[in-house]
Amino acid sequence: MSRRGGGGRRSGRDQQAPPSTPAPVPTPSVQRGGSGRGRGRGGSSVPVYAAAPRPTATSTPTVAQTVTQAGTSASALAVEVEQRLTLPAQPPAQSPPSSSKAGTIPRRPGFGTVGRKCVVRANHFLVKIADCDLYHYDVTIRPEVTSKKVNRGVMTELCNLYGESHLGRKKPAYDGGKSIYTAGPLPFSSKEFVVRLPDDASSSAQRREREFKVVIKFASKPDLHHLQQFLRSRQLDVPQETIQVLDVVLRQTPSQMYTAVARSFFHPDLGTKGELGDGLEFWRGYYQSLRPIQMGLSLNVDVSARSFYEAIWVHDFVFKHFNRIDFSRPLTDQDRVKVRKALKGIRVEVAHTGHRKIYKISGISLQPISQLSFTDDSNQTVSVVQYFRRKYNITLKFVNLPAIQAGNESRPIYLPMEVCKIVPGQRYSKKLNERQVTNLLRATCQRPIDREHSIVQMVGKNRYNADSLVREFQIQVGEALTLVDARVLPPPMLKYHDTGKEPKENPRMGKWNMINKKMVNGGKVDFWTCVNFSRLNQDVLFRFCQELVEMCNSKGMVFNHTPLLQPKNSHPGQIERALRDVHRLVAQKGKQLQLLVIILPDVKGSYGRIKTVCETELGIVSQCCQPRQAAKMNKQYFENVALKINVKVLLNDAIQRRIPKVTDVPTIIIGADVTHPQPGEDSSPSIAAVVASMDWPEVTKYRGMVSAQAHREEIIQDLYKSSQNSKGELVHGGLIREILRAFRMSTGLKPQRIIFYRDGVSEGQFSQVLLYEMDAIRKACASLESGYLPPVTFVVVQKRHHTRLFPADHRSRDQTDPSGNIQPGTVVDTHICHPTEFDFYLNSHAGIQGTSRPTHYHVLYDENGFNADALQVLTNNLCYTYARCTRSVSIVPPAYYAHLAAFRARYYIEGDSSDGASSSGGGGGGEFRQLPLIKDNVKEVMFYC
Repeated sequence: MSRRGGGGRRSGRDQQAPPSTPAPVPTPSVQRGGSGRGRGRGGSSVPVYAAAPRPTATSTPTVAQTVTQAGTSASALAVEVEQRLTLPAQPPAQSPPSSSKAGTIPRRPGFGTVGRKCVVRANHFLVKIADCDLYHYDVTIRPEVTSKKVNRGVMTELCNLYGESHLGRKKPAYDGGKSIYTAGPLPFSSKEFVVRLPDDASSSAQRREREFKVVIKFASKPDLHHLQQFLRSRQLDVPQETIQVLDVVLRQTPSQMYTAVARSFFHPDLGTKGELGDGLEFWRGYYQSLRPIQMGLSLNVDVSARSFYEAIWVHDFVFKHFNRIDFSRPLTDQDRVKVRKALKGIRVEVAHTGHRKIYKISGISLQPISQLSFTDDSNQTVSVVQYFRRKYNITLKFVNLPAIQAGNESRPIYLPMEVCKIVPGQRYSKKLNERQVTNLLRATCQRPIDREHSIVQMVGKNRYNADSLVREFQIQVGEALTLVDARVLPPPMLKYHDTGKEPKENPRMGKWNMINKKMVNGGKVDFWTCVNFSRLNQDVLFRFCQELVEMCNSKGMVFNHTPLLQPKNSHPGQIERALRDVHRLVAQKGKQLQLLVIILPDVKGSYGRIKTVCETELGIVSQCCQPRQAAKMNKQYFENVALKINVKVLLNDAIQRRIPKVTDVPTIIIGADVTHPQPGEDSSPSIAAVVASMDWPEVTKYRGMVSAQAHREEIIQDLYKSSQNSKGELVHGGLIREILRAFRMSTGLKPQRIIFYRDGVSEGQFSQVLLYEMDAIRKACASLESGYLPPVTFVVVQKRHHTRLFPADHRSRDQTDPSGNIQPGTVVDTHICHPTEFDFYLNSHAGIQGTSRPTHYHVLYDENGFNADALQVLTNNLCYTYARCTRSVSIVPPAYYAHLAAFRARYYIEGDSSDGASSSGGGGGGEFRQLPLIKDNVKEVMFYC
């Protein structure tokens, strides 16, 4: 495993094999270019895609060399590594799946054995089910409402009225929408009921009742036997309907008691709430999900927290939320738009009329309250201020504020903010600011031992087994966390330049340092300069530049001490002008600027503008530095910046030494991700990014490509695309085709194996994403050369899950890292993993604060025949090759880089307000804004690091 910790620092494993290790498998004979620098590997032109040597049956790919350790651990594992980490001979590439049935997710090839065995606890609580007859009934409620709360109110009242007489004393489990489930049949196959509920929207003093007609009709019989067969690995199809029934049963009571947000529940009774600032607060709660695992069924429970609106008067919320706006005078048009956007959709209640009524804010008035008037019943014009004084004896105080608007455009209702109070329990789904995020993390961050205790307490508080509905369905939920067999994988031995005092490094607890080490591939910077947008004075600026250059050179780079232009101070209000001036002055010298060091303004909010101008307009590779850090002159900070700079300027593909990895055939490792706009942004596109390795046999250098696509579309649309030109010829394109071509240009080889790490896909989207994206990969390959179909391994990377792993003994130093978390390298592929499919949890990083979250890897397609050990060790070792720090990271770097690239591209269209989240989203359509093109010299380096 090679390692280039930042930029060109490419560290790898020690090359000397232990005595018992067999001779390495010879690499297929492949024609390389000359020794020249640059992306073509030499002076000769890059060969076109043509038949390349395929491995023979005797060319057995091995990943064994990727787990070499230092000292005795290497010798001890040598035999085991050789036996366990050998891939079978290359199977022939298959055609992509063309239907959901054809695209069956591969079965687990066995369990891993490499590493030190240990036991951990998982926040999965085992669930036992008895044989009982389950019945599913369709529910239709008229008039139809979209509120699950109202629907649940209707069904609760129906059960209260007709439970004894018509429902045969059955307790239905209701999903809040179109289905109810019962343990045993109801006394009818179809029946209509009438239910009346008080109408919260009624404006009369005596609240009216609202009538609903409910039709319950038999739909199906979910099969418990099918579920039991699946859990025993005797059936491959997931009985999702049966699991859904049991999940609804376990969620019904908390859905009635607490505020439900997706699969989580929140309420002030579930823990102390706290203030986040700006009119927001956080509520504590828990996440709950029923899952099939190897041990049967488990209830995954985790503590959680969520931001909510404070239940305060609307004018108080506005004052808190916009503390920089002057409310002593009427709002400007710009401020009015901000206030409208912040209030739209919030439910408020009024009681000044003598009875409670709830409205939903749809907007605000154009004029302040002081200027609003209407015609009364006597045809007299009355101001709103006068009306409230006469009618309700209320003297309005905040008359410069606009009124809130409820109702619709044809019949709007205007109400003063100071008589409206925000209804409690409304979640805030927009972006939190930095201070709010800090407050939320500070309040909810828990050490592993404390989080485990909180989870156990929450399960005890829920008293699942005492729930009458749960008992009726004969479900039993365990009260203890599940003990799980795990293993701690060995870290790779990292290799630095031989001229350093310490050319080798054996990471300890997932981290190491750069002291006495030099990068294997140090970049070269001849032409550079620095621009300072902060208040740092000129002396500090020159000293900062001097120290940074010294650090880069000491770590193996060749960094010119003399800048092309003298570092200068610029006004933060003229960022674009200053950057263009630098570009113009460099051009006048007839040079190409290789690096621009930028010290950011003291006030945040300009990073996105700087990157957009540099990368899409001027073609400048930049490194931004925080002024507070720059002023400290901290050695560790300079080391980290040097790592980032090196990876941005390194173009030389020369390999000092062949570092074993997946070295049997040319292999490209790809990461892909899609980021979506923040909640409430309905017009911004989603951004897809694909990042791929550009060197072999090492895997340390990556190239990224980005593309905009329809709003909240999760499937990557531009992996492959084709069109006809004016001559009627078929023109091929797309992200995969371009990165395969780039790999060929960079290495002189075409990939004979593809490993594809796909981030941000939820379980419900597995089949859809796999079918579309595998088909695109296949088409992209075939478009380069007829019959070119390298085998693909497609792995989904999931970070947004709620499985947590805890040490079996929190006091044992053999089981914990310094933060109290499980040790880096801990892998689990038994007990809590999928009953039949190829997945595992990997905690590849050391904890810093709070409880570490392992990453879940799920193999959806595998033509390379990976066994468990091979993929787990490869993935863990890749986590030690992240370019920006001397720590192993929590997610495999290609996927991490893809997230960074997509996040960077969002700045290009949204500026510094962007905060896209990598998550699963629903489909979208329509036109969307395209990304500006990234300049070629920027694309060639890891600009997103």
